Amino acid sequence: MSAQHQMPVVPESYWLQSINIPEFPTLEESCKADVGIVGGGITGITAAYLLSKQNYKVVLLDAGKILHGTTGHTTAKITAQHGLIYDELIQHFGVEKAQHYYQAAIEAKQLIETIAKQLNISCELQEEHAYLYTNSDDYIVKLEDEWKAYDKLGIKGELVDKMPLDIPMKTALVMSNQAQFHPLKYLTALTKACIDQGVRFYEHTTAMDVEYNNHPAIITKEGQRVTCRYVIAASHFPFYDGQGFYPTRMYADRAYIVAMETPKKYPGGMYINAETPTRSIRSTKIAGKDLWLVVGENHKTGQGKPTIEHYEALQRFAQKEFDASKCLYRWSAQDLTTLDKVPYIGPVTKEQQNVFIATGYRKWGMTNGTIAAKIITDHIMEKDNPYTELFSPARFQADPAIRKFTQFNADVAKHLIKGKLEYPDNDVAQLKNDEATVTRVQGKRTGIYKDMDSKLHIVDTTCTHLGCEVEWNSGDRTWDCPCHGSRFSYDGAVIEGPAKKPLQKRDAAELD
Repeated sequence: MSAQHQMPVVPESYWLQSINIPEFPTLEESCKADVGIVGGGITGITAAYLLSKQNYKVVLLDAGKILHGTTGHTTAKITAQHGLIYDELIQHFGVEKAQHYYQAAIEAKQLIETIAKQLNISCELQEEHAYLYTNSDDYIVKLEDEWKAYDKLGIKGELVDKMPLDIPMKTALVMSNQAQFHPLKYLTALTKACIDQGVRFYEHTTAMDVEYNNHPAIITKEGQRVTCRYVIAASHFPFYDGQGFYPTRMYADRAYIVAMETPKKYPGGMYINAETPTRSIRSTKIAGKDLWLVVGENHKTGQGKPTIEHYEALQRFAQKEFDASKCLYRWSAQDLTTLDKVPYIGPVTKEQQNVFIATGYRKWGMTNGTIAAKIITDHIMEKDNPYTELFSPARFQADPAIRKFTQFNADVAKHLIKGKLEYPDNDVAQLKNDEATVTRVQGKRTGIYKDMDSKLHIVDTTCTHLGCEVEWNSGDRTWDCPCHGSRFSYDGAVIEGPAKKPLQKRDAAELD
């Protein structure tokens, strides 16, 4: 039996399947608030909690269901060890700002711990050492340089030649006393605290734009307005650009997770390798047993090999290294990377100081998302925050921003042109159940998915964001845009932005 057949047919996040998340109504009439937040993930809910504690009236909108986006698909490591980053930050930003990046992550960890303690949240929060390891001779020097960066920044770290996890490695850099948790147990409790403090939540309410006057107003897809003093775009990809040109300053990247059973006892610790392909390992508990979470296979959204192969690669790795016997869950996650790898947190532009964005977490959303809520809350409360300048969306570092800007947008242009020049003529009659293809129907590039019941779902493959052509994602049964990372269900509904409108549906009669 192939690895694919041993995996769950449908990708589902363990976090989402293991807890009941509250449901909320759709916004049906215009309203007012002190702060309007768009996005029900860790940033939006944390900001709502912090602001409502200070008696701000808060309304939070989500285009789908809260906690079902990136936060519900995280690895849930709470750590300042974000891969090989500190040596690079010193080179690009200098020692002081590199220290700020580390301190911001540690402050985020402390804030999560404080809130969990104050609210008595049982969320499997526990300290773990974090290991950045390599089995490649080429990366030993890079780990040594990172260790030297730790020393310059006052980070307690140690190079070791052994880890608790029995896996091939040549050396590892350990950062002690980091943490992990069940993110949705934490955030559902935080949501309840928000409700108790007067926060109003609305689901299935898509924010389309901000009308920026003396008091900004969030405009929804159905025409309602949330008039407020401040707007926080915590929607993963900012739903409002404000001419900040964010699609040209970030790229979307996907990673995959398999949750495996194994006869081995998990030895503790959180692990990630320095080289590619990425292999990140942590555990959680299910029915009192260790559930091993194996993560990796990063690639740009909408690009590369059939995505089911990424799941299969992780499963083979887990079977080889840990004698993993069964895959209980599989899911994928998407995040955004900025020009200089540091998130954009703060006013959307210099001219629009009452509208804030928080994006570009580079897969380290538990710490970056939490500190984003704190930075924006401090800004609204007119309190100084030491991290404001580092994370400012208005910053521009000549190195590496110019080079990365050119690379990002050359890649976008390549895929835009490629999609328009393709003339696929695949035979729809050859489609098997649970397969998709791209063909031309009446001259238009068209995507067709045949579901388990032999029903055809037909969409125009032109992304409704900026017109790139989407590609089929076989692992998750979605249409993904290779230009800016928008994702759509097989019948065209928006799953991830920046797109706000669904793919146009095509009529089966057009196939005749």
